[in-house]
Amino acid sequence: MSANTMQVELVSPEKVIFSGEATQVITRTLGGGEIAFLPGHAPFLAALVENHTRITLADGNVLDVAVHGGFVQVSGNTVSILSDIAELAVDIDRARALRAKEAAEEMLRKEHDAEAVSALSRAHARLAATGGLAGTPQASH
Repeated sequence: MSANTMQVELVSPEKVIFSGEATQVITRTLGGGEIAFLPGHAPFLAALVENHTRITLADGNVLDVAVHGGFVQVSGNTVSILSDIAELAVDIDRARALRAKEAAEEMLRKEHDAEAVSALSRAHARLAATGGLAGTPQASH
């Protein structure tokens, strides 16, 4: 590992989703908004909300991930994302995510329902990770 990279571990209860070197991680914390981690970041621990997490790999490619809750921890030169559920963009069914978004929005038009709010947040994270509502791929940085 070079001085310009850090180790990133993305883990869900079922499996290790990603383990490797990266130059940057951008994710969203509960009550704190979006945060970027670079090599040498100070120790950090926070809860995560549903979001589109971007991991810039050592080769410059960006790994897009839908993260559905969990925690992020920075210790030493390692960023660990311990997620309740995390999905790589390439594994997400966009059509299904769009249907889930529409169903949740329909439910919320009728009444405020906590499960519908949660479903809408998950759908938005999935859609953002796969290119946003327009469906165009995210530009690699």
